[in-house]
Amino acid sequence: MFSELKRLVEQMSKDRGIEKEIIIEALEAAMLNAARKKMGPNVEIESHYNEEAGEIEVFQFKTVEEKVTDPDMQISMAEARDMDEEVEPGDSLGMKVDTSTFGRIAVQTAKQIIIQRVKDAERDNVYEEYKDRKMQLVNGFVQRFEGGSIIVNLGRSEGVIPVSEQIFREVYKRGERIRSFICDVKRISKGPQIILSRTHPAFLRALFEVEVPEISEGLIEIVSIAREPGKRAKIAVKSKDKDIDPVGACVGMRGSRVQSVVQELRGEKIDIVPFSDDPAKYVCAALSPAKVDRVLIDDENRCMEVIVPDDQLSLAIGRNGQNVRLAVKLTGWKIDVKSESSSAQQEEDSRTDLMALPDMTEAIAEGLLKEGIKSLGLIAAVDVEALMAVPGISREQAEGWIQSATRMIEEAAAAGK
Repeated sequence: MFSELKRLVEQMSKDRGIEKEIIIEALEAAMLNAARKKMGPNVEIESHYNEEAGEIEVFQFKTVEEKVTDPDMQISMAEARDMDEEVEPGDSLGMKVDTSTFGRIAVQTAKQIIIQRVKDAERDNVYEEYKDRKMQLVNGFVQRFEGGSIIVNLGRSEGVIPVSEQIFREVYKRGERIRSFICDVKRISKGPQIILSRTHPAFLRALFEVEVPEISEGLIEIVSIAREPGKRAKIAVKSKDKDIDPVGACVGMRGSRVQSVVQELRGEKIDIVPFSDDPAKYVCAALSPAKVDRVLIDDENRCMEVIVPDDQLSLAIGRNGQNVRLAVKLTGWKIDVKSESSSAQQEEDSRTDLMALPDMTEAIAEGLLKEGIKSLGLIAAVDVEALMAVPGISREQAEGWIQSATRMIEEAAAAGK
């Protein structure tokens, strides 16, 4: 039949999720501490858990001597032989100590040691459990609020959503269910700190992995995510199976899959765009729902000039520039959006500037515009070979136009002063 201590060890191990060995070590350390408080720091003592008896036993060890000079450390041959007939001088003899004599203070100290050791073990367990769960979704309940941070009950542990990781204007009540994302696990003096987030771009990725089996199975890849938490997000997806439409799979039947994510994010709008290895196609898709007429690419500066119909300009730019800003984050390209009319007017102004150069013809001006050389400033900045790459331009003309463009810019600057 189990003793009271045996039951206590088993129950504590089960309730706290701590190995029995750790609890037993704590009990042994606590009893050893209590014994030292009672018997002094110099005595030689050990404590052991006797599983059969169900108790922590304390033993004091003394050296067998013919003549005793230190009663705390030595025992006479006569006394020793009463306990063990075979002892010899110099042997170490262990004697069981009556632990009931330790007193209230020693027992209280022992209790504090046990509590502390168990807490340390619990903290270690929590850290070991959650350190490998970074970048995973977790469900919990709002437990309390501390300085703007949300403390989340995760079951056997707590997580914290700092203000910086909360979605603007989201409001939660105590006891309300909350889903978040483990972005970090830290060791601090108070124990492990589990940092949660609802704003991290990978939170959006994890939500889609739950809702779209093709993503979790590796058939569809989320290539890039751009997000302004609580407002709008864009994700670029591609399929590793030509028979699977990546956008359609993420949207789901009648939008069911994407709507589940939108509901979890409390109304955050999500655009799902197809990834393309062609930068122009990718950028055009990233600017959806706006329609794009044409794109001018500057590979060297990783920049694109995107021309859209006049009625699509506000849609392409978005409220407060949000749509184009997210498209830039998603694609990694600088994007300059212009309307058809403003582009045409700019092109006409550029043509007028180029025609001001001596002996310039309309055909050559058109060729320069096609090469992206649209201003006197660019004429002055490029080298002779770059101009000669345009059909019909000789070295002499190129050198003359560079000099003329430089002079005209300087004259304009002087006139403006």
